[in-house]
Amino acid sequence: MDYATLRKEVAGAGLLERQYGYYAYKMGFTIGLLVLSYSLLVIIDNFVFQLFNAAFLAFAFVQIGFIMHDAIHMQIFKGRLKNELAGVLTGSLTVNVSSSWADLHLRHHSAPNHVDLDPDINMPVLAFSEEQALDKKGIAKFMVKHQAFIWLPLLTTVTFIMRYGNTATLVKNLRGKRWRFHLTEAVCLLAGGALYFGFIFSFLNFTQAIAFLLVNNVLTGLYMGTAFATNHKAMPLMKEKLDFLHMQVLTARNVKSTLLTDLWFGGLNYQIEHHLFPSMPRNNYGKANKIIKAFCQKHSIEHYETGVFQTYKEILRHFHQIGAVLRKPKSGAGQLTSAD
Repeated sequence: MDYATLRKEVAGAGLLERQYGYYAYKMGFTIGLLVLSYSLLVIIDNFVFQLFNAAFLAFAFVQIGFIMHDAIHMQIFKGRLKNELAGVLTGSLTVNVSSSWADLHLRHHSAPNHVDLDPDINMPVLAFSEEQALDKKGIAKFMVKHQAFIWLPLLTTVTFIMRYGNTATLVKNLRGKRWRFHLTEAVCLLAGGALYFGFIFSFLNFTQAIAFLLVNNVLTGLYMGTAFATNHKAMPLMKEKLDFLHMQVLTARNVKSTLLTDLWFGGLNYQIEHHLFPSMPRNNYGKANKIIKAFCQKHSIEHYETGVFQTYKEILRHFHQIGAVLRKPKSGAGQLTSAD
């Protein structure tokens, strides 16, 4: 009942209506970043400069990835097919990542931070509670023991893992009911890969191209991983599903809005607003934030928001505290604590 009341207020303010002008600008801007990076690769014959360009391309890739994320949540268009095509064009054709990650991501949205249902808090080499830490064996146990120190280095592998895993899933999907759509996506993925590797190996020698690829993929993973990490890590875990409103608000963290954070996090610094209204156009989050904050205050629901540095401090401190159960073993499983 509470959520229905909130949704009525948000919808009444027009915040769920499509924002075609905004997304036309946003797509043009982000694709422009990609074109600029490739143009610099062609024009500037200086290897050191190109390493900085590899970092710039990482920024462009993640910014385009945020558009793909919006398309998956149907934030851009009304119809499913148009959003899926937008996701293919911004993902497979430009960033070289298929939309196969969408299924896991939508499962996360249905039960964020639920110990059994959220795939984002069930990872082989990280633990988000003492119970998870105590279940780890071998190399995973060693990594969890020191996870506060290995987390950031681990994020540098995200792009490699994501591209491999999503491509493997895409190949499997070619045998499914929607094989025509996935075939289109596979063709776009091949075309995007040809564009990406073609530009790099055409204008750099082999050694320089490998260095460019390493810098670009490592920084893309680090940027993407740290951007998404602010949303739920070190927030309460749930053993039972609450009602939709409480489940989405209590497990999420907002990062305080500025022009820089809104750009850097692709609007996902408004994580609570995004989880409550996943199909809301990104540029309406700020207006929705005021309504949702007031609503949560009225109903005594904690709407948690903090700064960028405090966010990462909380995440690293939490990882360190969870790993402590392995550094100083206790006699029995620890209590379930807050996490992703």
